[in-house]
Parts: sequence; structure tokens; C-alpha cells
Amino acid sequence: MKIGIISDTHFNEEEDKINKFIVKLKNVFKDVDEIIHAGDVCSQIFLNELNKIAPTRCVKGYFDEIRDLEDFIKFIVGRYNIGVIHKLPENVEEFVKKHNLNILIHGHTHRPLIKGTEYNVLLLNPGSPTKPKAPFKKPGFKTPIARPSVMTLNIDEDNILSTFIINLKI
Repeated sequence: MKIGIISDTHFNEEEDKINKFIVKLKNVFKDVDEIIHAGDVCSQIFLNELNKIAPTRCVKGYFDEIRDLEDFIKFIVGRYNIGVIHKLPENVEEFVKKHNLNILIHGHTHRPLIKGTEYNVLLLNPGSPTKPKAPFKKPGFKTPIARPSVMTLNIDEDNILSTFIINLKI
């Protein structure tokens, strides 16, 4: 299964902007089986367009007023329990143990992240394709640049997982 992951789009209902952005996403997510939006989608029109690319699950972010969005969702792919939440809880380790998660997808920071934890959970944040923030600087590396981004997560028939941050040209 291949999952497209996106977050923090913060679209209002401007159809011209949405339509131009959807054209780019159709190319990036052309072969995904499903799309996950980790909150602050802000536009029912945009959410409807994502569903035309692939079936889409979305959680509620701070700026979402779309009805029926949940704060947290959980689903299974292969042997992986996957959770989706907009903002990480204060005690991530306690949260993932309570929900028996292997992968936790989140948004909110607008910074892309792929991080394994000492408690054996993979944290994924696709960043933001519309309002990106640069990752934090790491000693010995160049200063990071804020780039619009989304992510893909692949889980093959042998439960081998791979994930990629995809920088977009907007």
C-alpha cells in the first residue's frame, strides 16, 4: 500500500488556488492508494478534490471547521497500527502505548520530520505544502531552507516500510 501524506494546507475556499495546487498533487500522488491529511485542511472544497485523487482520511486541526472530522484516527496497514493526529500530545510515549501504535502521523509544526523513537514508534510529519517552515538546524550541516513538502509512505506485501519527503515546486 502506498499512502500520500499531507498537512497544514490552510486553504480557504478560493477555487482557483485549489485547482492549481490539485494539478501538482495529482502528479505527486498519482499512484497512491490513499491520502492522509493531518489537519488544518480548512477547506471542504480542497478535501473533496483530494478524495478525487484517492480516498482521503483527515483529522481536525486547530483551524478546521469542517463537520465530522475527528481529533484522532487509527487504522491498520499490514502489521502496522497507524495513528493520525494534528498536534503531538505532551507525552507522546504514553499516547502511542495507550493506542498501541507503530506509526504516528502528525502535522501542526509545518516542518517535515521522519523520526524513530526509543520506544519503537515512527513519527511522521509531512510539513506544509503552502506555509512551510525550515527544519531545525543541526550542528555540522548547512542551515535548512523552508520548502513546500508532502510525504509518501510505502508498506509492501512483506511489511517493509519506506517513507519519503517530497519537496514541491509551487
